Amino acid sequence: MSVAAQVAFRNGSIFTGSGQPLANHVALVNDGKISAVLDEAQAAAFINDATEVIDLDGALLAPGFQDSHIHPVSGGTELLQCNLSEADSVQEVVDTIAAYAAANPELEWIVGGGWSMDHYAGGAPLASLIDAVVPDRPVALASRDHHSLWANSEALRRAGITAATADPADGRIERLEDGSPAGTLHEGAMGLVEAITPELTEDFALAGLLKAQDDLLAQGITGWQDAMINEYNGADSLAAVYQRALAEGNLKVRVRGAQWWKRDQGLEQIPGMIALREQAAALEMPERYSLGTVKIMVDGIAENFTAAMIEPYRDKCGHATENKGISFISAEDLATYVTALDKEGFQVHFHALGDRAVRDALDAVAAARAANGPSDNRHHLAHLQIVSQADAARFVELDVTANLQPLWACHEDQLDELTLPFMPHSAQDRQYPFGEIAATGARLAAGSDWPVSSANPLEGSHIAVNRISPENQSVPLGGEAQCLSLKAILAAYTSGTAYVNHLDEVSGHIAEGFAADLVVVFPNPFEVPAEQIYKSQVRSTWIDGQCVYRAADLPEPVNAR
Repeated sequence: MSVAAQVAFRNGSIFTGSGQPLANHVALVNDGKISAVLDEAQAAAFINDATEVIDLDGALLAPGFQDSHIHPVSGGTELLQCNLSEADSVQEVVDTIAAYAAANPELEWIVGGGWSMDHYAGGAPLASLIDAVVPDRPVALASRDHHSLWANSEALRRAGITAATADPADGRIERLEDGSPAGTLHEGAMGLVEAITPELTEDFALAGLLKAQDDLLAQGITGWQDAMINEYNGADSLAAVYQRALAEGNLKVRVRGAQWWKRDQGLEQIPGMIALREQAAALEMPERYSLGTVKIMVDGIAENFTAAMIEPYRDKCGHATENKGISFISAEDLATYVTALDKEGFQVHFHALGDRAVRDALDAVAAARAANGPSDNRHHLAHLQIVSQADAARFVELDVTANLQPLWACHEDQLDELTLPFMPHSAQDRQYPFGEIAATGARLAAGSDWPVSSANPLEGSHIAVNRISPENQSVPLGGEAQCLSLKAILAAYTSGTAYVNHLDEVSGHIAEGFAADLVVVFPNPFEVPAEQIYKSQVRSTWIDGQCVYRAADLPEPVNAR
């Protein structure tokens, strides 16, 4: 480097994407890339009056955060629909539904989501709650985790769901004592109503994507893996939405899309997936957008007893039941599908929450490795609520990344009331065993599953380090052995997810030649007590050396030495 830097970040610490932060160093940017990371004395020679100097004022400069498992379009569109995510009680939820219906009298259907299972007995709200405020129009609202749907009586009537309607093989209808539908549908049963709700228009999906992008940039997120690029609310593929955003110059972040594996189909899906991947590749913007991943939903979730378990769930009295959850795809078929996808060069992104699902997913990767040999496809397992001790070390053996959603790894009502009491004894102390997996040397990536939970990486990092939610007097979930270091979780949110997204030679690091995708965080989370990490906030976000978000209370930078 021999010319003056266009941008210089100084007077703070630099987390490069791994290891301890560098103090008294300056990051220099030219043409959208990091041109050097030098100490203050060395950097002085490359700063002049034309350099835009960003005074970090003690803040931390880090690579832009990347989310390894997120649903931006559904999250963004829910913010534009009947959004229940801010409601803290049943009454607030009902009031929000009533207000939204009154404000939108022209809508034939009321749709949206964000309700929390822990607000309702058994995690299952009743249709009658909605009927009381919206009796004459159908209402269908997804739960915060999108594994359950709450419908009113009119929606159930239009869908033809009665006491005689059988549960689908991959889901369950909550019922009243007389067998009639109560109002909540789980997993595959959601499709009975979703099949008749209005389809998502491309214009509205694009508005949701751009709304999500704005919100995520404000949280320092400069890239993500969209865990469901198609099959959302009637849309055959959201690929067209992303491509339109690209064509119109509105997609700022870096995106790797995961094509959705339809569990009622088989290998015949793969040619279409190859075609979509090639369509994205033809845009010749692989650093901005690609479709080289396939998402496979192996099981459900523990709260509605559909996470696939090795041992059975218990009933409310603590006795073992016959229910071991639902494997949406048999272990044998899963191995066949993953082997075929691996052979075609696809990365497989598994939803694997129960210990049997995790085992089946790892077995499938092992089968692919045996058939195809080593690859650089970078398969990863997301969620990992329960992992058996025997399987924890297999991530390293199989070169599989552990994709963590750290915000869930603490005691809270939904876990303590709707999950732990019904878990088999063997799983009680094995909730989200992140520390155990990390200790084996496994690769880690981190994400949020937003809108299931907050996308904020600093909130997620707080939980990963403490295993206790902010200002909570509880004990660390799983014990201190499951806590991660701050540098480990920030690496997972930066270089770790960049690796999963096949962008590790482009982003995720602050080093010469890497894209200047950056986030400024204050106070520096490395310099505050661990129990205050969550108080750190994003001051600014940068992509390719351009500021794409600046906190409202920050002045514009001054060009000065």
